[in-house]
Amino acid sequence: MMRIIGTFLFLCMRINFFDLPEIRQRLLPFTYTRPVAEIRIGILKISEKWEKYGFEVGFEVEAYLSNKFYASDSQLKVNGAVCPNEALVEAIKSLESGQILVSDGVMIALKGDANQEVTYTGELFYINTPWDIYIHNADQIKKDFRLVTEARASQKITDPNTVVYGEENLFVEVGASIKAAIINAEDGPVYIGKNALVHEGAIIKGSFALGESAHVNMGAKIKGDTTIGPFSKVGGEISNSVIFGYSNKGHDGFLGNSVVGEWCNLGADTNTSNLKNNYAMVKLWDYSKNGFSNTGEQFCGLMMGDHSKCGINTMFNTGTVVGVGANIFGSGFPRNFVPSFSWGGAAGFTTFQLRKFKEVAEAVMKRRQKDYNQAEEEIIHHIFHETAQYRIWEKK
Repeated sequence: MMRIIGTFLFLCMRINFFDLPEIRQRLLPFTYTRPVAEIRIGILKISEKWEKYGFEVGFEVEAYLSNKFYASDSQLKVNGAVCPNEALVEAIKSLESGQILVSDGVMIALKGDANQEVTYTGELFYINTPWDIYIHNADQIKKDFRLVTEARASQKITDPNTVVYGEENLFVEVGASIKAAIINAEDGPVYIGKNALVHEGAIIKGSFALGESAHVNMGAKIKGDTTIGPFSKVGGEISNSVIFGYSNKGHDGFLGNSVVGEWCNLGADTNTSNLKNNYAMVKLWDYSKNGFSNTGEQFCGLMMGDHSKCGINTMFNTGTVVGVGANIFGSGFPRNFVPSFSWGGAAGFTTFQLRKFKEVAEAVMKRRQKDYNQAEEEIIHHIFHETAQYRIWEKK
């Protein structure tokens, strides 16, 4: 099997992704439930980007993830945080058995029992922190747009009440529906996925990616540099944010400079602060330090792990991290680090017990024709026990 991208010819080759422990730790809570290469940035997950370059991918993961993510028999291993480009792909394909490809001390790839370093001097981008995901999302949308659309024809927009600026930078997949919307692709590409819906009155500015069967609801305002993953529904105002997939922010409220995992739901009028009143750099909970790290960024909103939810009128402070399986509600601002499986809000938390979590997860996933199966349940049980150290109220 082979694929052609531009003038480059790629023969299918198997690779396994590995996670550097320090990167995986920094990317929590998102890597509690997935290997690094399954993080979405741009239009695609990192693993899907490599597939577009003709690779068949597998994953070397921690034991508790191994019933969901499988390794292949390949001796060629690639750092799962690294996004591909043509020069890097060629360098990796040229590796001989026993060689390690490195750049500025970062291991990129290795083949077999490697002990001989080969230096890569070309362009290199890899995600290293959660805020890298939204900061570099616009650039990755542009790169993915070329990968996904080159030598293909976009579907035509037939709705007479939709206005498009920069039509050459718009790509619409089969089955997508766009009605009475304003789309401005002059400053960055806009990708509308298969069977996606853009509803009446929506305003979209590129760079923007809308995944398969996802919705932009009526009157939504998408300010750009944003990705809405497959089977998600969004409304209100969104700026420079990434929603991985199967999650909803269906109502009014602001989400900015944020990353939201899968199977999340933000209640009506949920708002995230992405800028401190004193314009200071934002600090964010860092699992690798068990404390807060300075992001060096003035704009930083919400980092929310998979299966977390919040009730109506929830207010998130600048730089809030929410773990996996949390349920947040009530008035006032919750703390800016909400541990996994927390239940409550500003007034205090108890633990969202596994029995109740399972009831919610089964109902939520069934709505998307997905099963909360044994592999999913084993992952959640592991995370529940691993994250108990952060639920300090359990120790009282």
